[in-house]
Amino acid sequence: MIKATNIHKYYNTLHVLKGVNLHIQKGEIVSIVGASGAGKTTLLQILGTLDKASSELNSRLEINGEEVTNMKDKNLSRFRNLNLGFIFQFHQLLPEFTALENVCIPGLIAKRDKKEVEIEATKLLDYLGLSHRLQHKPNELSGGEQQRVAVARALINKPAVIFADEPSGNLDTHSAENLHQLFFKLRDEFGQTFVIVTHNEELANMADRKLTMVDGNIKSPNE
Repeated sequence: MIKATNIHKYYNTLHVLKGVNLHIQKGEIVSIVGASGAGKTTLLQILGTLDKASSELNSRLEINGEEVTNMKDKNLSRFRNLNLGFIFQFHQLLPEFTALENVCIPGLIAKRDKKEVEIEATKLLDYLGLSHRLQHKPNELSGGEQQRVAVARALINKPAVIFADEPSGNLDTHSAENLHQLFFKLRDEFGQTFVIVTHNEELANMADRKLTMVDGNIKSPNE
């Protein structure tokens, strides 16, 4: 599902990622842990095509059978919209829109039929226990509810891969536990691949595979 080869990233003279190689299978849940500054979020952003590896070092990235390394920006944006979903620590919901409208946005960007998208978004929010919150705006929702809206938004285009960056970092313990269980339920029901950056050891240990980043690279299991 994801093949990353020799991923380097420089910010000026700062060498953040130092030749990361990574292969993630379809339907796998992979957690990425490590100290602050180890390169976790930078790697997640590159795997999710939100940022690009330093190209002069022959980095390559293949997602769902597509080589995306040198894709033009317009094509890459469309690929991202149709194939990838994102869940962030702080939800990134648009405050002026209702829960239903927030979930619909990626589907409308993909130029899908508005009615079809609204029906799908309603089903997702119902599945996530939010059928009574469709017309509520983010400031009227709890932190856990906002994060479930963000999950529904990530799922609306049926992406092959979902990237999550500290998804439970802003939630209370009960909401975090519910969110963690939800990821595995979604994988089992819809077959999505999850790549999760987290400081939450419980979530990290639940994953099919836990990768530890140290100083810009993935630590070998026997190190």
